[in-house]
Amino acid sequence: MSQPPVYPTSPYGSPSGSARPPARRGAGSAFRSGLWFAAAYVVVIWAVHIVNIFLFGGRLVFFGIHPLDVSSLWHIFTSPLLHANIEHLLSNTIPGAIFSFLIGMSRARVWWEVTAIVVILGGLGVWLLGGVGTNHIGASGLVYGWLGYLLVRGIFNRSIVQILIGIALGVTYSGLIWGVLPGVPGVSWQAHLFGAVGGVAAGMFITSDDPPQLRARRARKKLDGGSFGW
Repeated sequence: MSQPPVYPTSPYGSPSGSARPPARRGAGSAFRSGLWFAAAYVVVIWAVHIVNIFLFGGRLVFFGIHPLDVSSLWHIFTSPLLHANIEHLLSNTIPGAIFSFLIGMSRARVWWEVTAIVVILGGLGVWLLGGVGTNHIGASGLVYGWLGYLLVRGIFNRSIVQILIGIALGVTYSGLIWGVLPGVPGVSWQAHLFGAVGGVAAGMFITSDDPPQLRARRARKKLDGGSFGW
């Protein structure tokens, strides 16, 4: 009795040349994921601020970024959690929650990858060029990074929906562009600028946010050696 032919399979379990994308997550699942990341962001920055004010008398702001101070290099991970006052905290709460929600809808891996790239690249930029003797705190660099990612990700992962979201956000938050320029005393324009750079870099290089169809086409390209495009 002859055996049926065996075809090489793609990473998605389909025969070579007919790769099918993995099943889409339901809208409800994506919404819950986004809501979780938005809520977690708000809870964390508010909890840290409350603890800092009522238990440490505001002294935790020492753990901001001190440019070119080697001993404070690791503060790039603590700086986004700290805020000078309630006004500073409020200014980062709503836009940060919105952007965290939109990124979190993609899936947890996307959120963590984007956030890590923004925190590391943005923090290093501030540490190198933020100005000796200054102390940089606040989630605004992270907020700018998330926005930068959302503005460009549709271009790099070939998603029309995400391009439209990026355009809508660009129009809505166009006023934030002035935040990357020097001019307002006490405002870390360096954090805004380098955070945005980190977000754009995340949009360019990560692939975990690729739509299923794009993943399938990339899988076929690897298997078939064919051309790849839109």
